[in-house]
Amino acid sequence: MRDQPDTTNGRTTNEHAPDRRSAGSAGSARQVAVFCGARPGARDEYVKFAAELGAGLAARGLGLVYGAGSVGIMGSVAASARAGGARVLGVIPTSLFERERPVPPAGEELVVVRSMHDRKALMYRLADGFAVLPGGLGTLDELIEVATWNQLGLHAKPVVLLDVAGFFQPLLAALDHAVAEGFAAAADRDAIGVARTVEQALDLLAPTTGPLTPTASVTASPAASATTPTGSTAWDTTPVI
Repeated sequence: MRDQPDTTNGRTTNEHAPDRRSAGSAGSARQVAVFCGARPGARDEYVKFAAELGAGLAARGLGLVYGAGSVGIMGSVAASARAGGARVLGVIPTSLFERERPVPPAGEELVVVRSMHDRKALMYRLADGFAVLPGGLGTLDELIEVATWNQLGLHAKPVVLLDVAGFFQPLLAALDHAVAEGFAAAADRDAIGVARTVEQALDLLAPTTGPLTPTASVTASPAASATTPTGSTAWDTTPVI
């Protein structure tokens, strides 16, 4: 593993060590990927709810995998999870890293990948489940992709919408319409969980009766053709699912 030389508090790397754990090993922390917006939204409760989710993850001993943004809902959930002592890992594509040059806060690891696709692929591979907060096109893209993989039988990881202030009701209505019109199966629609409180979401993501679906191991291999930050190595994050 090679760290970025300009990081002082957290760590910046292109390889993620925690996922080398074996499933069910002692002390291995389960991790939840949170998809959400980098904007705060029009209602104060969006940011507040995100903070409650971060605190809830920490309280249940769950790690957070997220898109490495420091603002909006994304920043709120990460800050709260860190404050609660959760392991926090941000995943950012090289293009954004070069533009923003983020320095991860103490207690957070930042992983730099080649592209937006690689970002989603690595977040998927590191997560045992997915929580979806309000967001825009990027959030919807992430949600639909993991839900589609579930539909195709490529994984059985829980996907949960946190329906803050009824934000996802129009989307759920659209999915119901797709079922009614014969373009989607009711089982596929029902595979997307809906929670209206943090506790409901965490119960769906991490039931106390047993562990979440184990993640696949990340097999990192150098990708010589990738563009990377100075002093770092790019890693192949193509999903194997």
